[in-house]
Amino acid sequence: MTLQTALFQLEKHLQEVPQHFNQFSPEVLLNKPAPGKWSKQEILGHLIDSAINNLKRFTDTQYFPQPYTVIRYQQDDLVIINRYQQLPLEYLLQLWSILNKQIVNIISTIPAEKLPYTVIIPSGDSKTLE
Repeated sequence: MTLQTALFQLEKHLQEVPQHFNQFSPEVLLNKPAPGKWSKQEILGHLIDSAINNLKRFTDTQYFPQPYTVIRYQQDDLVIINRYQQLPLEYLLQLWSILNKQIVNIISTIPAEKLPYTVIIPSGDSKTLE
């Protein structure tokens, strides 16, 4: 996937995700389908955690020594610690949107000379910002 394709998809998600989550009743949003599974609202919280981590990665990659190594984060722990199940949906949607708008801003302004920078993902594979 090219950087431009990723930007296009992220901008599309910025329009669609709030509409998607706003269609559900609170009961549906907060329902956990099985023990140990996230509710729809917790899935949105996970997307917030993902945005926080990705924003840091896109910024750090540009100034940390190369290659930049992505550090895995504890998804389940963050969903619990951040208490997404107890927070208002509108707050979560605003937070998700603001974080992802900043990711769009950062990605769209990465200098051309930094696009070939190497990133080591948790699987050990190498990628570039391109």
